[in-house]
Amino acid sequence: MPVTVSHILSRIFDTKEMKKSRVTKVVKVETNNNNARWWLTHTSISAPFICVSLFAILVRVAVSLHPYSGAGDPPKYGDFEAQRHWMEITTNLPVNEWYQNTTKNDLRYWGLDYPPLTAYQSYVHGLVLKFFHPESVSLYTSRGHESYFGKLLMRWTVLSSDLLIFFPAVLWLIVAITDQSRGQKSKIAWHVAMILLNPCLILIDHGHFQFNCISLGLTVGAIAAVLSDKDLVASFLFSLALNHKQMSAYYAPAFFSYLLGKCLKRRNPLLEVSKLGMIVIGAFALVWWPYLQSRVAVLEVLSRLAPFERGLYEDYVANFWCTTSVLIKWKLLFTTQSLKLLCLFMTVCSCLPSMFLQIRAPSTRTFLYGLLNTAFSFYFFSFQVHEKSVLLPLLPASILAVEEPFIFQWFTHFALLSMFPLLCRDKLLLPYIALYGIFVFIYCAPNGKPDTPNPPRSWSRVTSFYVVFLLFLSFVLHVIYLTVDPPNKYPFLFEAIIMLLCFSQFVLVAVYTNWKQWILSRKSLVGSEKKLA
Repeated sequence: MPVTVSHILSRIFDTKEMKKSRVTKVVKVETNNNNARWWLTHTSISAPFICVSLFAILVRVAVSLHPYSGAGDPPKYGDFEAQRHWMEITTNLPVNEWYQNTTKNDLRYWGLDYPPLTAYQSYVHGLVLKFFHPESVSLYTSRGHESYFGKLLMRWTVLSSDLLIFFPAVLWLIVAITDQSRGQKSKIAWHVAMILLNPCLILIDHGHFQFNCISLGLTVGAIAAVLSDKDLVASFLFSLALNHKQMSAYYAPAFFSYLLGKCLKRRNPLLEVSKLGMIVIGAFALVWWPYLQSRVAVLEVLSRLAPFERGLYEDYVANFWCTTSVLIKWKLLFTTQSLKLLCLFMTVCSCLPSMFLQIRAPSTRTFLYGLLNTAFSFYFFSFQVHEKSVLLPLLPASILAVEEPFIFQWFTHFALLSMFPLLCRDKLLLPYIALYGIFVFIYCAPNGKPDTPNPPRSWSRVTSFYVVFLLFLSFVLHVIYLTVDPPNKYPFLFEAIIMLLCFSQFVLVAVYTNWKQWILSRKSLVGSEKKLA
């Protein structure tokens, strides 16, 4: 039978069609597998996340029924009045007067002292209050406003911020961790609970009254973006966090060093750094735009962000300067200018080891430890640290809870204890006890926290004695603080003892996490060298 040209061509095209159909089938199968994997992964997360979230919302609502900072305490009240007053100012004055000391805006009465994104947030929330309850944000006459409906609306602003920013960011974080297979899928509900039901954040935001959930939520989103290899998104979100609360700078060295180290290992480092730089500059320009028209306006805002006139520290915060002031009177020995430079020097020096490790061998795992270590550096050594600032190192510790369950639990216990005097002044003792009880119950729940390797028997005995002794001491300090009056000569004796105990434990945790980052960085570096070889 003769073979024609048309016959040969038809054979060729038939073969190509068969191959194309096979490739299409393979692609479809792979796509279906990916979709199935995505569905299984995300449905295994969504159910526990929704359940824990509903309970976390209920807990937040219950805490918000209790008193807040400065309740019924004229003339300046407290943080609740500060947040309400910022809503009053931003909704009644033009944007160029928000940070100006004028007859309509007396900066001595809770003047705005956070970056512009906080001012915009206050403006949006102020519009809600102005629509539903104008008396609560009317200029001048609303000072010290404490009506039931006004307080209800104020509480709603915090809860809505939590739900719109912090909760979705945590969901993205859990998805990113699970996709990297670092998290144990059976521990998803436990991990979500450790983050969303952390007693310190709930008591400060929904009890004491603040909006840390916004800046921390933006930071969590930036961390999730890093874990998802979306560096530009991470830069944008973290820039927003910095523009909401300047305390987000606690994390800046970790983000900077990790992203820089990652850029340096790419083919065109200068281009990669330039892209990140443009994103950061663009985000800052967007937020600061109303103030960029005038150099004076920019300086007015900046002067409000660094309240050096308040001194080195306030109250009894468990950081280096306040703790060592028991023996060394820093405020008497040095001028404010000298202390500013000393704080800057100590903070930078303590951050450098963690930053160097990240630049040399960047990895997402060591990045999380870097966040914790640089946050500790700022908490210990920076100028003007508050008790509430412990929330910043506590956030990366909660993200590392699956990997370091005991360290997280230990740190949370003493972070909560360090804020005990503050929360007692706010009359939040009942929520304090209830939230700590919920935290311990969930932490110790069967099949809850990940299993940890068994230590040597001798070491286990020493550790067990140490842990039991310090927990008992903490319990005794709680009881003494509530029932015994301090001596007249030392009215803040109990606060000082709590501060010393908490500081000692924070230092131990910081030493361990810095050591752990160093070990992981070494392993990462050795692994990369083996790949190159």
